[in-house]
Amino acid sequence: MESAAETPGRGRLAEPDLPGRPCSIARALDLIGEKWALLAIREISFGNRRFNEIARNTGAPRDRLAARLHGLVDAGILERREYQSSPPRAEYHLTAAGRDLTPVLQALVAWGDRWVSGEPPATLMHGDHELDPVRICRRCGTDAATPASVRVNSPGWDIHGPVTAGD
Repeated sequence: MESAAETPGRGRLAEPDLPGRPCSIARALDLIGEKWALLAIREISFGNRRFNEIARNTGAPRDRLAARLHGLVDAGILERREYQSSPPRAEYHLTAAGRDLTPVLQALVAWGDRWVSGEPPATLMHGDHELDPVRICRRCGTDAATPASVRVNSPGWDIHGPVTAGD
């Protein structure tokens, strides 16, 4: 049986009541939008699963990192697995929800390489070559990354904001 953390659309945390347009971006950022959260997820996706490794490779303050890791576990993005009982030691692993963040991290790397870093500080490798990901619509096979090709369909809202009964 799938756990709540492994079932899309059924996270362990209640959907937050956030101001503004109802949006999964806002909901996702409420969970992972803090710098140390994403950098911890990056390190765990690279295989650095122990707290000291994550702290060293992110540069995060230890107390803040501990809080972020705890929140990511509570959200079902990470799971703690004990690897030593005396003294108790655990490491962090990505759940299915955490693994599904991989394309988000790859997109941030590509954006940062293009718009922020003069010389990319690292490259993502795919086997023996540099990763060159693409985003396409599975239904039609066309480029799904252009703002002109995507529109929002949000009940009670139009492009400009909330729709009132008289509109």
